[in-house]
This record gives sequence, C-alpha cells and structure tokens, in this order.
Amino acid sequence: MDHHEEQVNEIEALDSIYCGEFEILSKLPFHQFMIPVRAESDENDICLSCNLQFTYTPKYPEEIPEIEVLDAENFEETKRLVEHLKEVAQENVGMVMIFTLVSAALEWLNQLSDKIKSHKEEAERKRVEAEEEAERKRFEGTRVSVETFLKWKKAFDEEMSVFKKKEKEKDSKKLTGRELFLQDKTLNESDLKFLEEGDDFKVDETLFEDLDELDLDEIDDEDHS
Repeated sequence: MDHHEEQVNEIEALDSIYCGEFEILSKLPFHQFMIPVRAESDENDICLSCNLQFTYTPKYPEEIPEIEVLDAENFEETKRLVEHLKEVAQENVGMVMIFTLVSAALEWLNQLSDKIKSHKEEAERKRVEAEEEAERKRFEGTRVSVETFLKWKKAFDEEMSVFKKKEKEKDSKKLTGRELFLQDKTLNESDLKFLEEGDDFKVDETLFEDLDELDLDEIDDEDHS
C-alpha cells in the first residue's frame, strides 16, 4: 500500500466535502489539518462545538492518526471525546477514516447536547414543581391531624376561659347602684322575711283612743302664741 498516495487522495476528498471549513495547517513531514464540528441545536440551546485536528502518521491508514480536540469549553468532555475518537479509529484501521471520525465526533456532540438539554429541562421541571408545592402549602397552611387539632383546641379553650373571666370582671365593675341592689339577694330575702312575719305583727289600738278628745284648735292656737 502506498501510504502517501492514500493520504493525498483523502486530503483532496476532505477538501471537497468540507469546502470552506477544511484547513490544512502543514504538509510536511505529513499532512496536518483541522475540521470544525458543531452540534445541532435550537436557538435556546447551548451550542457545543470544537475543532478536530488530525496529523497523519507514516503508516496511516494502517495505523490511527494523531487526534486532538481544540477550542472546546469543557476539558473533561474534550478528553472523553478524544478517547472516543481513538476507539473509533482503532475499529477502522486499514482504511481512510477521517470522515468517519468527524461523523463520530458530530454524533457524540449531539448526544452530549441532548444530555445537557435534558438535564436543564429536568432542573426546570423540579424548580417549577418546588414553586408550585411552596405556593400550595402557603394556601393550605398546616395540615391538621387529630393530635394538632386537640392541641389547638386545648389552647383555644384556655384562651377563651381567660377571656370570659376578664369580661366578667369588667362587667361587674360597671354595675350601677340599682343593679347592685337588685343583684344583692340578701335584701330580697330580708323583704320576704318581713312579709312572712307580717301576720304576727299587732297594732296597739289603745294608743289612738284619746285622739278624738283632743282639741286640735287649742293646740294650734298655742303653737301660734
């Protein structure tokens, strides 16, 4: 196999496929070139992208090329992508593989983008659920159980008892003399006692027998003299 010829032919094909994006960085001692990849995304999604840099080795395609991932935002994800592309390259040893590696990188970025999007949607869903739960609790108040109800009723009864006692003391201070008199049962009992004993009360009529013989006119004249 003429490794150099295989490499030159692939460079020409890649330049045609990725026209305007394919960039040759050097030709000696072996071709080094860069191809950008970008994940599909909606307007509101995070756009994942990076540049794939390949360098042919002397025996490529019978051995894998040197692979680098440049201009990616997350180092950990970049490292994983490189490892993934090396695994794909090993599976395609013996045939030109750059197009296959670029397609594998694009698929990997799309999966990562979907994963990030899914996590964002899940986080948003949980946030909305938490807000709705907090709003529902705000309107529902504390859930009532038998224990909490009995505790509340005991406190309520004690509070009402104190309130009624204060009101009673307050009303007693406002009573008029007549009201106090009417409320004094001892006075009523003394009147009843007097009436009950009225049958035994006797008037001495002899005290009034001499009233007719009195000359009231003379008494009146003496008072004026």
